[in-house]
Amino acid sequence: MAVANRIVIENEQDIVFARQTGRNMSKQLGFGNIVQSRIATAISELARNIFLYAGKGTITLEAVEDEGKSGIRITAEDQGCGITDIRKAMEDGYSTSGGLGAGLPGVKRMVDHFTIESAVGMGTKVTVVKWNN
Repeated sequence: MAVANRIVIENEQDIVFARQTGRNMSKQLGFGNIVQSRIATAISELARNIFLYAGKGTITLEAVEDEGKSGIRITAEDQGCGITDIRKAMEDGYSTSGGLGAGLPGVKRMVDHFTIESAVGMGTKVTVVKWNN
């Protein structure tokens, strides 16, 4: 199994690097091309949220196993302002940045497991898992 990768997100280049690292890791884990693209897109969305809303945070990529299945766990963490209304943030089309609002709901649709924890003034942690079926 691959070792965990922790990538600090502070600028646009870090977002690209996280995306590329995740794509390479998912390839090493045996995911097909379409799923590799979905994983890379999910990482990109999560990293972009860190950059836009918190300014700085981390993306951690880990190989995981459970009951004979292998997969990748992506954890996005920041110590930003937090999300005041998680339910609203998870609605399609909702955006506070003027973007398309596909971010978090789109990520949730691309993965098998999605959790979000956020506290106003403390930051946000999103953890997702994609299994290699």
